[in-house]
Order: sequence, then structure tokens, then C-alpha cells
Amino acid sequence: MKILVCISSVPDTTSKINFTADKSAFDKNGIQWVINPLDEFSLTKAVKLQESQGATVTVANVGDAATEPVIRKALAIGATDAIRVNTEAKDSFSVATEIANIARNGGYDLILCGKESIDYNGGAVPGMVAQLLNQPFVNACVGLEVNGTEVTAVREIEGGKETISVKLPAVIAGQKGMVDEKDLIIPNMRGIMSARTKPLHIQEPAGSEVKVHGVSYDSVPARAAVKMVTPDNLDELVRLLHEEAKVI
Repeated sequence: MKILVCISSVPDTTSKINFTADKSAFDKNGIQWVINPLDEFSLTKAVKLQESQGATVTVANVGDAATEPVIRKALAIGATDAIRVNTEAKDSFSVATEIANIARNGGYDLILCGKESIDYNGGAVPGMVAQLLNQPFVNACVGLEVNGTEVTAVREIEGGKETISVKLPAVIAGQKGMVDEKDLIIPNMRGIMSARTKPLHIQEPAGSEVKVHGVSYDSVPARAAVKMVTPDNLDELVRLLHEEAKVI
């Protein structure tokens, strides 16, 4: 079995987010980059399938050379090899097109993604990849079992869970619950050393069309200062809730 895991390089959630002076772009200075957490659940599941079923696991990333440390971490977690499409990720369609191109040429049985990236939260890439490949797609997956040429996926729906069976090849978008958080793999020294020798293939983009362009960015407004109200001043509390907080 050949598994392709799509990974994004995203800012660590503890990073302070800033934009350029003209607000036309995200300021990358001083940012710590990590594997998109939802992709990491899918990657861990793929490595477990590698151990139980002898699968090969390839990670794919659309990004420039700055994403390679994150790719190497994915290799240290247990992926067999990696492919980086040498272009900046600009919108969902162009990224999905590049991933679909990799999948089409590689003949993968199973494509795993996170359901969305935590930076833009678009959630569009996995579905687009499935459509471009004309393959079945299961979104928001919290459980996955592979039985020969068929996979059984459990996905979250409003008010419960749904179990779906699909034929391979297929695209699965995972999230928290695909594996237990305690089972997420932290690279050890052996994994880190072996990652240095694993193949990382660089390929030029297919020249896919970019359909969405960012116009400008704005930071979230700063929170107003806290106002303290004494317990016996109920009139002032009501006034603040009505006139300033506007919740009553």
C-alpha cells in the first residue's frame, strides 16, 4: 500500500502574528514553523498503517525551501520519503492541483490530509484534491481502518458520528481523534538522524492557476481594558453591560 500524506507548514500557535507595514502580507520574521496539527494526526495514522500493513508513507508539501525543516520533522516521525513542490502556497486551488498531480503520477492508494490548516482554516484542499482525482472523499475523519482494498472511516456529523465504507483509492481528511493525542509521535534521536538520509525530492510546479489573491490583512482589535466594579455598585454594572458591552 502506498500512502500520500499532505502536510502544511504553519506558524506555531504561540507565535505573535504581525503583518507588513502596508498590510499586504503576513510578516514571517521571528515565526516558529510547525507541521499543521491536523496533518500530524493523519501522519501519525499513516505511520501506524506503515507498521501494521507494511505501507510506504510519502509526505507532500507545496512550499519554498523554508518549509524543509518541517518536512524533515515529518520524516523523523516515520515517513518513508518526501516531495516538495518548489513554489509558495498561494491559494487552495493551486495547492490542490499540485498535490493531485503528485498523487496521479505516484499511483497512491490512500491520500491523507488534515481537514484544514490552522492558519487560514480554508478546509478546501482535501475536497478539491478528491474532485481533481475523481476519488471518494471522507471529511472530518476521527477513525480509520484499512481492510484490503476498502477503508472504513468514522466521521463527525452534527449530533453524532457516521461510519462510511469506501473503495481505494480515496482521499481522507482527518482531524483530532484520528489517533489519540497521547499516540502522536515525538521524533527521537534515531528518527531525527535517519530523517537526514531519507529522500526529499524537489519538483517544479505544474504551473497551476492561482484563483484567489489576498488584498489586505488586519490584526484582531486589541481587547479593551478591564473595568472593575465594586459588588455594591449594581447600577454601574448594569450601565456598563447595557451601554458598553451591549449584552443587555
